[in-house]
Amino acid sequence: MLTLSQPLLAQERDISTQDTAHYWNTDLKIVSYRLPPAPRGYQPAYVDLDGDGDPDLLKSITIHDTPVLWIDDDDDMQEGDLEGDTDSDCLLIDRNHDGQYGGLGDLIIDWVDNDDDNRADMQVIAEYPEVEQEKVWPYGHYMWVMDTDRDNIFNYIDWNDFKLKAWDRNGLADFYEDYSGQSLFLKVHAATNRLENIRLNWENPFLFYDEDKDGLTEMAVRLVNSPGTFNDSNKKLHPETMRFSGKIDWVSIAVDLDNDNHPGNDFDFDMTLGFRGEGFDYMDQVHTFKGMRGLSAADTFFLDPRWRQVNELIYPDHEQALNLTFNRGKWKQVYFVYDEDDDCNRWERVEFLDPLDPFKVGPRKGGIDNNSQADAAGDRGEWDLDNSGNGKLYISKFDGRLHLFGAEWGCWRIDQMATFYQGWDRRWLNKDPERFGTVKYEDTDHNGFLDKISYDLDGDTLFEQIVDLKALSIDDRCETIDVSHFRYPDYLRLQEKIANQMWAQATIAMQVAVKYGLNIGWYAKLAQATSVQAKYQNGYWMQYYLYKDMEDLFLRSKDNTQLQQLNKAYFGANWKLLL
Repeated sequence: MLTLSQPLLAQERDISTQDTAHYWNTDLKIVSYRLPPAPRGYQPAYVDLDGDGDPDLLKSITIHDTPVLWIDDDDDMQEGDLEGDTDSDCLLIDRNHDGQYGGLGDLIIDWVDNDDDNRADMQVIAEYPEVEQEKVWPYGHYMWVMDTDRDNIFNYIDWNDFKLKAWDRNGLADFYEDYSGQSLFLKVHAATNRLENIRLNWENPFLFYDEDKDGLTEMAVRLVNSPGTFNDSNKKLHPETMRFSGKIDWVSIAVDLDNDNHPGNDFDFDMTLGFRGEGFDYMDQVHTFKGMRGLSAADTFFLDPRWRQVNELIYPDHEQALNLTFNRGKWKQVYFVYDEDDDCNRWERVEFLDPLDPFKVGPRKGGIDNNSQADAAGDRGEWDLDNSGNGKLYISKFDGRLHLFGAEWGCWRIDQMATFYQGWDRRWLNKDPERFGTVKYEDTDHNGFLDKISYDLDGDTLFEQIVDLKALSIDDRCETIDVSHFRYPDYLRLQEKIANQMWAQATIAMQVAVKYGLNIGWYAKLAQATSVQAKYQNGYWMQYYLYKDMEDLFLRSKDNTQLQQLNKAYFGANWKLLL
């Protein structure tokens, strides 16, 4: 690698003699959108690598006297330029001031223009740890961002400390990283020199779908090629090197079912469907980019120039990801989660719950919220641990909601008022419930449909009501829904159908309650439903409150016949039984 002690150093001017008035946005408590230029009066150094008479390298400094090197990959740099461009150039930041621009401790950002329109189409981040680590993960970053919606938004770097901060955001969920719209990225938490095949990645890719072209994301699909490590016998790479198999073995599909995201509520996913297992081979999903190859004469500046030397990446794209998942994937388990308190503002998905203890709470405490990114309460998780249902869904009779066909069991921790908010990362909220209502679902006859519902609504971890659909002579079987061919409008129609059916049942339940002399005015707040989400939420809760009030009524009058009819009406989605 070239360093500052090599010929480039000879062209460096003594900055002690320069006017050192720094760029205005330096270490301020506002967003740092751009790389701060050198102090006023500082003159960059230029190097002509290919002898064509114009510069190919621009050497300068940025804040904290940090050396930076621009490589002119599209050959349009001129002497007098103060920085490179962000359409086809490469920026190397010597963060540790050790004289090596593209080595340990450094950050590299490379922009690529594939169609010669002077706008970047893709951007790569290569970040290296301060010292070589024994383990590969999570020391460094290797990340490609594709600008498929042509908004020119890529990764977000905090230019005050030169760190990748993709989670920083404006407001609730307007992330500075390009998660919104039609976009994709490929990422691994590792340095490139520790990767066997630079064309593959861990999140390979993360896809964002803007189905209504409003600049926001309606679906997010994450495909993971879980890495392994091996010892490189040829010693071309570090002895412990990360290897990707070329198989996607983990997929999540998150959907905003009612398309109620909007500026200020940029992400509002309602459900996630996840697949785990052997997965599918994707090595035939090759994407070639003519602008990827960087200036070859500058390869010596990089600790690992391989990612500058390739012209292709291998990953399933927007068009193929779902098709490959459903038609090529071999899955062992399917996870399902639904955001019942409608508080999810993560860019990734409604985070998965785990099939663990319904009552233990806290990250890594062995409960269903064992996943530190999961909502502590408010979401409903269901698990098909042998993939007997092949990822199909169904609308149940007992609650009118969407459920996972084939799930052995499920669990819903109630957070009716969204007190325990699911933001971008729960670990920073430091707030978990001490007591919560729990509903557990079980498929006791193993026919793929849930038939036993247990309620612990006082939070004492004991189920005070257990409902057996078979004992009520209610057939638990329902029409299954194959989402393998679903496009986004299909999900919208499905949720609208669910919400309308829920509200229709609630309307009949109100008529029944009036018939039996109950004052439904107590529930005036629930009686208003002006959106798909309101019909879904209010329709469910209106039915449940009226069911329990009528149960109380019949228990007071000791009318067991009516009580039996009530249970059949509520859990069988047939309130007309009581009319």
